[in-house]
Amino acid sequence: MGVTDANTAGNVHGGAIMRLCDEVAGLAAIRHSGAKVVTAGMDRMTFMHPVYVGNLVTVRATVNAAWRTSMEVGVRVESEDVRTGIRRHTSSVYLTMVALDDDGRPTEVPPLEPETDEQRRRQREAQLRRDVRLSEREQILAGRGGVD
Repeated sequence: MGVTDANTAGNVHGGAIMRLCDEVAGLAAIRHSGAKVVTAGMDRMTFMHPVYVGNLVTVRATVNAAWRTSMEVGVRVESEDVRTGIRRHTSSVYLTMVALDDDGRPTEVPPLEPETDEQRRRQREAQLRRDVRLSEREQILAGRGGVD
């Protein structure tokens, strides 16, 4: 990470990390869907350790679940002090990506077929997060009298 990514204390801005996460999640979603994708939401962004100027940052994304036109992509960020070799899990986030057809309308995505216990766990937890998001949205709209 470079100086332009950081504040005056040498800490990389969370927004710079979020941008990397968005880009990598988009690539994972494109691979899975074979379509253009857009970010519909980003939630549960957790920063556990700072990232400093000069750190090597590795960002990995996994499609955790696929629904009709959307997917949840989990992203893990690690930083490495290249002088010492010390690596840290610095942040994680879940993004909802929507696949688009050539006219920019949501299009169906292939189902996700988990093969391992880890993949089944990721899919189960993604469904829980989705259920919470949808329930929360319904409660908020109900509290507003159904007005969006």
